[in-house]
Amino acid sequence: MRMKIPFLGHRPEKRGAPDPEGIAELLSECELLRSHASRAGIQLDDTVASLEALDQLLPRWRDDEEILPWLGNDAGLYLGTVIVRTVPGAAWEIWPDGQPVVRLASGREFDVVTSGREWAVSGVPELSQLYAEVAEA
Repeated sequence: MRMKIPFLGHRPEKRGAPDPEGIAELLSECELLRSHASRAGIQLDDTVASLEALDQLLPRWRDDEEILPWLGNDAGLYLGTVIVRTVPGAAWEIWPDGQPVVRLASGREFDVVTSGREWAVSGVPELSQLYAEVAEA
């Protein structure tokens, strides 16, 4: 139900394609991962080298069941951010269920969030390895 307030006037609903840059900016925040990396002396600068540095972190978060899924989610979003910013033609796509994935110019899609969660739980596959696989595709 919409509330109609006359002095605000009619505000049309925004329709059409979402703002890709706005989506990319929002998904790149990854505050929890950035905080953990910063404490370990790692600067997340959206490069492949930063993925390699994350792969070398001691996984102390695995002892905290509350933080584990959130950190894994952030790791996946960060992996996606690096791919989108460094692989030509890569872009974020939001599935109908709200899951963000990375779509390559070829049309192939990668569920980076699931990959990030797997990395957070077991360390395998490494984020830099996943990046290399995606960059080759």
